[in-house]
Amino acid sequence: MPTQQLSIINKLGLHARAAAKVVAVASRHDAAIRLRMDGREVDGRNIMALLMLAAGKGSTVEVEAEGPEAALALSELEALFARRFDEDE
Repeated sequence: MPTQQLSIINKLGLHARAAAKVVAVASRHDAAIRLRMDGREVDGRNIMALLMLAAGKGSTVEVEAEGPEAALALSELEALFARRFDEDE
C-alpha cells in the first residue's frame, strides 16, 4: 500500500478548513486513507480525528492509502498539501 511523507507548510497548519479538504479528497476515492503523526494514527475521512493530530506548520505526517484508488487519492492529497490547502499563506 502506498505511503507518503507530507509536510504541512501553510501558516495555520491542519485546522478545520484544511482538514475538511483532506476529508473531501479521502471521501471521493475508493481507498482507505490513514494519517500518522507522533505515534497517532487517524482515519482521513474523520475531521475530528484529523484535528486531534494538532498538526501545525512544519509538521510532517505520513499518509497511507489502501484500495483500488489508493495511488490517485495519495497523489491528490500530496498536491493539496503542496498547495497549502489552497490558502494564501
